[in-house]
Amino acid sequence: MCGIVGYIGKRDNPQIGLSALKRLEYRGYDSAGMAVYNPEKQEIFCLKAKGKISELEAKFSDAPLHGSPFILHTRWATHGEPSEANAHPHWDCEKNIYLVHNGIIENYKELKELLIAEGHKFASETDTEVIAHLIEHYFKNNLEEAMRQALKKVKGAYALAVIARKDPGKIVVAKFGSPLILGINDNEFLVASDASAIVSHTNQVITLDDNEMAVLSPNDFFILKEKPIEKIEYDAEETQKQGFSHFILKEIFEEPDAIEKSIAGRMILDQGLAKLGGLEQVLEQLKKVDKIIITACGTASYAAKVGEYMFEEYAKLRAKTEVASEFRYKNSILDDKTAVLAISQSGETADTLEAIKEAKRKGCLTLGIVNTVGSSIAKETDAGVYCRVGPEISVASSKAFISQLSILALITVGLGRQREMSLVTGKNILEELQKLPELSKKIFNQADYIKGLAEKYSIYRNFYFLGRKYNSSIASEGALKLKEIAWKIHAEGMPAGELKHGQIALTDENFPAVVICPSDSVYSKMKNAMEEIKARKGKILAIATEGQEDIKNLADDVIYIPKTLEMLTPILSTIPLHLFAAYLGLELGLDIDKPRNLAKSVTVE
Repeated sequence: MCGIVGYIGKRDNPQIGLSALKRLEYRGYDSAGMAVYNPEKQEIFCLKAKGKISELEAKFSDAPLHGSPFILHTRWATHGEPSEANAHPHWDCEKNIYLVHNGIIENYKELKELLIAEGHKFASETDTEVIAHLIEHYFKNNLEEAMRQALKKVKGAYALAVIARKDPGKIVVAKFGSPLILGINDNEFLVASDASAIVSHTNQVITLDDNEMAVLSPNDFFILKEKPIEKIEYDAEETQKQGFSHFILKEIFEEPDAIEKSIAGRMILDQGLAKLGGLEQVLEQLKKVDKIIITACGTASYAAKVGEYMFEEYAKLRAKTEVASEFRYKNSILDDKTAVLAISQSGETADTLEAIKEAKRKGCLTLGIVNTVGSSIAKETDAGVYCRVGPEISVASSKAFISQLSILALITVGLGRQREMSLVTGKNILEELQKLPELSKKIFNQADYIKGLAEKYSIYRNFYFLGRKYNSSIASEGALKLKEIAWKIHAEGMPAGELKHGQIALTDENFPAVVICPSDSVYSKMKNAMEEIKARKGKILAIATEGQEDIKNLADDVIYIPKTLEMLTPILSTIPLHLFAAYLGLELGLDIDKPRNLAKSVTVE
């Protein structure tokens, strides 16, 4: 999302930039702005306007700016509402650094706190402004060197175009995870998010790769590429927990924020559309797809199963979940009408990466949902969506799983609106999805109660986790989390209807069941399963919807979640299961951040 244009050369009329920017308006139109360096006055002048680019153009007509270089931007709001203050370009305290940005800075809050402590003053609510102040922090009259140092501190995705009053005569651009191209012409250079913006000026372009930086002057340019330096800072671990005793608890409590980050800027509510920039380049191919295979491992495979239900029920698209470790050993029927969607928190899961490579060999469109920008799966797939939830340090995945479910709901709307999904249905799903960050926060009001339940149930060494339809795989996720975090306990997750086909032989007063039974289309079926358990003296901990008072007649204990659409209940029902597992692990005295025998990123087959 968002559109960037930049120019440096012999022409000094930013109108050419405005014309180019209009061709990028499809990328965002909440606000627009420009910054122009005037060499005669040795100053940078800025214009901003809320609304479409035409609003900025009207301001420019009333008070035209002249000079070179200049940078322009059209915005799709993510951090901060549409306003002039939040419009790009943004600048530093000294009004020396001016920049435009496309992407998401995941660690902007931490950086902003550090910069404020140093005395920096912020004028907007955006994540982008942090970069301007960070460059200011390192600036010593060389813009590219200051940017190079600043970007080492930045986590997330970015395409940047930057100018500086104290280092004039250049534009410095950089890219990681967001598209950026350079247009080459006689004694002038252009920058843009998309070739359509500059094709009327030149047909010679260079597409920047991730981790590349380019320095443009009126007569020349050069490109710098650096391998990112990775550092494991064990000593810094304690300072990153932000008051929590363990990372897994911190990350579980960040799950409402994970929903918000995953959907921010990705919905067009009045049109019932999902706006997923990472999939824009393959939208036409997706229209031709008649089958989608979702492949993943571990926790991500349970998100995949929820996605399978979503795609078939709402997008009217045949869908199937395949465990990635088995995918390439099957002779699956694949063709050019099949899309293969890989889900991985790290983006480096070896089995999932190999599944994608196999799909590409067979001519499939390959897609990804990953959390780590620039990861192997992100590079290998044809297109995809980033989770944008920041790093998970605990081995067991929590907030990334919630993000994956949220993104699958967005993709469902995107695919569905290409097919039979009505405007009303699309709007309804998106409106309910938008409510989930606040609804999910209500669950944490029960944190102490859930902690008490963990203490109560810590005497047991075996558990069933049961669910149906959308929550059948959430039952498996709940069981997996208990096995991972509280590894002294054995747990089985299964569709509730399967209990009577064998597993119920184990049920007695020492084998409790965690039953996910929200108010949905299979609620009566879940009550049947609970009756079967009670008849055999099994104990029941229920996850139910607020207002389901009748469930207390069957369950020994109940954790309530807010009401939402059936397809979105997995996002809410997962949260108490994650908390329950973490608290139970603590009750057993285990290291819940580093479960035995496990690793965060599984890079071996």
